[in-house]
Amino acid sequence: MGPRVPLPPEIQLAQRLAGNEQVTRDRAVKRLRKYIVARTQRAAGGFTHDELLKVWKGLFYCMWMQDKALLQEELGRTISQLIHAFQTTEAQHLFLQTFWQTMNREWTGIDRLRLDKFYMLMRMVLNESLKALKMQGWEERQAERLLELLTTEILHPDSQAPSGVKSHFLEIFLEELSKVGAAELTADQNLKFIEPFCTIAAQTKDSLVLHNITRGIFETIVEQAPFAIEDLMNELEAAEEEEGTSEDEREDVPSKEPRRGSLHGAAPDTSEEPAGDGEDSMGPVLQFDYEAVASRLFAAASQQDTPSQNRKRLYKVIRKLQDLAEGLFPEDDVPEKACRNLQEDRRERKTKKRLPKSGLQNKAGKGGEEDSCPDLSSGAERMARRQGSGAERPGPQEQPGGPAGRGARKRRRRRQPRAGARAKVTDCQDLRMRRRQPPRSGK
Repeated sequence: MGPRVPLPPEIQLAQRLAGNEQVTRDRAVKRLRKYIVARTQRAAGGFTHDELLKVWKGLFYCMWMQDKALLQEELGRTISQLIHAFQTTEAQHLFLQTFWQTMNREWTGIDRLRLDKFYMLMRMVLNESLKALKMQGWEERQAERLLELLTTEILHPDSQAPSGVKSHFLEIFLEELSKVGAAELTADQNLKFIEPFCTIAAQTKDSLVLHNITRGIFETIVEQAPFAIEDLMNELEAAEEEEGTSEDEREDVPSKEPRRGSLHGAAPDTSEEPAGDGEDSMGPVLQFDYEAVASRLFAAASQQDTPSQNRKRLYKVIRKLQDLAEGLFPEDDVPEKACRNLQEDRRERKTKKRLPKSGLQNKAGKGGEEDSCPDLSSGAERMARRQGSGAERPGPQEQPGGPAGRGARKRRRRRQPRAGARAKVTDCQDLRMRRRQPPRSGK
């Protein structure tokens, strides 16, 4: 009988990672990190695709065996931070690719009691992958590679990703990107991050993917717009005050300059105020050029091979983005600072008597025709047409074969800002476009 052939180190580590004893699993995770650093430092080192699949299978069952919420969170953080142990970008991308492939393969076998811990692990891995991109200075080529990897492994029709993985990824993507890059990313960079979702939303034949992209990406941008504009207004006012302050006064008066990088989309520094105070408090939000987002989404939705249901759904979002570009908010619960110039006009409007609902319905009429695509003319021309006609803009045209008898689309109360407020929003749009590039962070 010949000598026993030792198992490869990856299989040995995977077996220990999936062990029954927590002490054994913890030691295996620490040993794995050292092994990754040592192997990727060598010139001829690195891992193959199959080797990392074995490693991730061990890590998957390491998380599977872990009980207690706090210990699960600590383990998830330790596992997700393994990406920083890889010494090359190629090895990091292979590590991420095999993670998402492992989640796709094992997802259907996860019972409902263990779903939350793997939802958390997906969020943490996405967060650390964006932090790795941040360490590289948000280099455009690396960002494109990461987006290509994510869309290929999760959203592409050939990825075989379960609906649960797709839905959770689309739900957390903008949130995690805001946490990592809201203080540095410009509007142009943020547009690059959502461009793949524009293409997928226009071409997908999966109605659930269309709904999740529309709700998790584009409608989230619309909902966060008041907070983003509030941040820009604060920064614009701070910049104006700083320009009006002389050098001598600047030495005596405490500096009101926004924190470093705030001109690239971050909220002002609120470290002195406790987080979570007030109902309108919100974390960092990304800045977008809403007209550019609307144009990019329209270019994807207006293609001839775009399914009609996709086009109809995306056109509704495009109208909302165009309204934001003109300074019209779709919601009434705009933060106080973002609409300080609109408060007086709102109070005057509340004192007037409102028209009865029947009168509004009669204005719509039963035979009102609607446009089949959004009006992409300039904001000034559209505003002039609305004010001249005295009626609201017509809605989208019903598609042939659609359900009859729906009448005009449901109306949305609009906020008509005064000229001063519109100029403020315009200044904010200009500020968004002329930002300086942030200093590169250390590698």
